[in-house]
Amino acid sequence: MINYIVFFAEEVFFLKEFEFTVTETSGIHARPAGLIVMYMKKFSEDITIEKHGKKADAKKIFEIMGLRIKIGDTVRVTVSGENEESVFSDVRSYLTDNF
Repeated sequence: MINYIVFFAEEVFFLKEFEFTVTETSGIHARPAGLIVMYMKKFSEDITIEKHGKKADAKKIFEIMGLRIKIGDTVRVTVSGENEESVFSDVRSYLTDNF
């Protein structure tokens, strides 16, 4: 886990990120991407998924599908915003337990 500090005007946000290896046998195609989007949309924080330097907003299905994530791929997930501590834990658990 890596933490970064980002300054926006008078607000300070810490970026929290983690990496995980996808174990979903068919990778992250339309159906799992849709499940991810539905889960992530309940958070106001910024959540991105990155594979090989290409980033996707975790709240946009076509961006996630554009990453072409396959079984065995390692992806990086970044969370930033007001409640990133609690959101980070929820997101990490959800993704590692289900994908």
